[in-house]
Amino acid sequence: MAAARAGPAELGFVEAAPAWRLRSEQFPSKVGGRPAWLGAAGLPRPEELACALCGRPLAFLLQLYAPLPDRADAFHRGLFLFCCRAPPCCAGLRVFRNQLPRKNDFYSYEPPSEDPPPETGESVCLQLKSGAHLCRVCGCLGPKTCSRCHEAHYCSKEHQTLDWRFGHKQACTQSDYLDRTVPDHSFLFPEFEIVIETEDEITPEVVEKENESEIIGSMGEAPEEELDSMAKHESKEDKIFQKFKTKIALEPEQVLRYGRGIAPIWISGENIPQEKDIPYCPCGAKRTFEFQVMPQLLNHLKADRLGRSVDWGVLAVFTCAESCRLGIGYTEEFVWKQDITNTP
Repeated sequence: MAAARAGPAELGFVEAAPAWRLRSEQFPSKVGGRPAWLGAAGLPRPEELACALCGRPLAFLLQLYAPLPDRADAFHRGLFLFCCRAPPCCAGLRVFRNQLPRKNDFYSYEPPSEDPPPETGESVCLQLKSGAHLCRVCGCLGPKTCSRCHEAHYCSKEHQTLDWRFGHKQACTQSDYLDRTVPDHSFLFPEFEIVIETEDEITPEVVEKENESEIIGSMGEAPEEELDSMAKHESKEDKIFQKFKTKIALEPEQVLRYGRGIAPIWISGENIPQEKDIPYCPCGAKRTFEFQVMPQLLNHLKADRLGRSVDWGVLAVFTCAESCRLGIGYTEEFVWKQDITNTP
């Protein structure tokens, strides 16, 4: 990995937002719902969005709008993260990058309007400008169709079966089918906008001193031998977890940390990737850290259920240092999952 650059991270927080702000033409950063695809051509194929462990379709977790100002071919740039939410697996992860020049086939050259469009309904977009049809359940590429009506599209047999159970069986042959609202299949995560703020650079030092004062105050007149013993037993694991807590203390609601080329903050001393663990991009360039998803996001996903559910300590996303363009579609990048260990 390239040496980490210095500088503050940008922090992401979730906020409720009207549906129109989360559509593709607004270039949103968002959690949950269906993907607001950036490029409308070359979407990831269903086999690319299947869990590598259990084979079932992945659920869209979040996307981040992350343009590169100094790159004409990445004037628009998005990162799309997917995860498995099918118990007992709940472990598969994949991330894709897409980028476009300012002049492209899908969007106006001018920035999008900040005003809501005349029609701001909750209609679901199931066909892109490129003509690509999307799955009624997950919003990903839907090459399969219902054999009866030939109108409903799906990414997989599994999602076709799910939609059949949730009402398509009754609605299939009705003439106004396409005008009907797509049901809630209990597959998508709750949808929020991700709002970005720059991290306060004084965070670690201030909080660490406050914590230290509290600890010393609570010890009273502890014997010197006891303090020496406690210091020796403080493990590397304890220090890493304390650093993580200190770093997020002033903004505990952050769900994401962004900084292309900065160092991620780890929640544990275990399972930290080495340079050899991060595969090179197919173009031959190294991959560099770009953003991490924090465990606080789990509080907003409503993913808990009996048995195993979606869980992580840190999801760290590494992308091509050159932000290459391998064709017009979506390029897969790399995500590293660090689980929460039994930290104090």
